[in-house]
Amino acid sequence: MKHTISVIVENKPGVLSRVSGLFARRGFNIESLAVGVTEDPQVSRMTIVAEGDEADLEQIIKQLYKLIDTVRVFDLPADRSVERELALIKVSANDKTRSEITQIADVFRARIVDVSDNSIIIEISDEHSNVESIETMLQKFGIKEMVRTGTIGLLRDLTQNTV
Repeated sequence: MKHTISVIVENKPGVLSRVSGLFARRGFNIESLAVGVTEDPQVSRMTIVAEGDEADLEQIIKQLYKLIDTVRVFDLPADRSVERELALIKVSANDKTRSEITQIADVFRARIVDVSDNSIIIEISDEHSNVESIETMLQKFGIKEMVRTGTIGLLRDLTQNTV
């Protein structure tokens, strides 16, 4: 089972290395990792996707709290969070295929961010499964290059409105 873990850490050199080293030492594979500064420039948010059961998740969280740079750790359950992934995909294109590629981008609400005589670059920000789907659809045209950010996510605010 995949778990998305959000780790708030101090924004200092070497923190990423210590967190990734912890995963390696414990034998947990990181499927994706995204790191960026938060609304507070003193801390960064790491969003880590890892495979494991509930016991593995509990072990990872306990180990992360042992790192001095860790401020807060929490699981992002799929039903209580919003998750997105960004991808840029450069696809081979010519006069015959350009309109079909454009239609696929439209279906996935992706954006075409560059067009040349031989290629189109598509930007998509969506759930992991939709990024996978558009990648599959574009493979028949020839993917020349691709970059993906890994999953990022935030917990939904589930407080009740009292208006």
